[in-house]
Amino acid sequence: MKTHGNARLTPKGREALVRRARADGIGPAAKAVGLSRRTVAKWVRRHRAEGIRGLLDRSSAPKRVPRRTASSLEQRVLALRRQRLVGLAIAHQLQLPRSTVGAILRRHGLQRLKLLDPPAETVRYEREHPGEIVHLDTKKLARIVKVGHRIHGQRRGMSRGHGWEYAHIAIDDHSRLSYVEVLPDEKAETTVGFVARALAFYEGHGIEVQRLLTDNGSPYISRDFAELCDDEGLRHLRTQPYRPQTNGKAERMVQTLLREWAYVRAYPHSRQRTAALRGWLRHYNHRRPHGGIGYQAPISRIPKP
Repeated sequence: MKTHGNARLTPKGREALVRRARADGIGPAAKAVGLSRRTVAKWVRRHRAEGIRGLLDRSSAPKRVPRRTASSLEQRVLALRRQRLVGLAIAHQLQLPRSTVGAILRRHGLQRLKLLDPPAETVRYEREHPGEIVHLDTKKLARIVKVGHRIHGQRRGMSRGHGWEYAHIAIDDHSRLSYVEVLPDEKAETTVGFVARALAFYEGHGIEVQRLLTDNGSPYISRDFAELCDDEGLRHLRTQPYRPQTNGKAERMVQTLLREWAYVRAYPHSRQRTAALRGWLRHYNHRRPHGGIGYQAPISRIPKP
């Protein structure tokens, strides 16, 4: 059991105290550690009866609660909860104080309605070969014209309204080999140009892309994007609506980009941030250990020609 936050001694300290009490007596031992004789005698008694286990903290919960809500009434509360009634409605229907209903629900771990439903099982997958699926995504980034208040802490003279730029991301499902560009928008024409360059990047590494997985954003459902897929012989897969986990590798890549590149330091201007991307991406693909592939670098999963 976890040691109580206000405890003077840990179980090891209590064991040393018991040894001292047996050698010098309970009174001198209690005085030496600033405890009462009664407390020291308690630890000596428990150690004599149970050994080292007797020196562990015990629950402070009462053994019996005379005025606790009857078990049958608790079951009625839980039955109504499983019908997805809120606490106030349960209290009104059973003529119970709202606090009593809340205490019962907390005791059974049902204080929130979402706890009635077990979490959906996470289904993880990985394609066997590079190029079988390439995930695509974009991330909107605020343009930088000077170091902002989040860095220097001064809100006077804050820079506002300089617009956005967009990181376009492609990541191979099997190897995690990635290609990223910062572009001025996420329109269909811009996105199609990015994808064409991403395909050339993968082809340069000996990877023939077969499928593209995207969300349902406007550039990915455009006629231009469909024509690109037809011209390149690519199958276009889309994620389930409101299920970003379907494109989880791209979503995770976005978080890595933000943490290790976009927000890793105070860039004086967006140009410097964009310039730093190439070096960071080379590090990501060739040197950075990736937890999803056994802490190897993505390039290690690309067959050598």
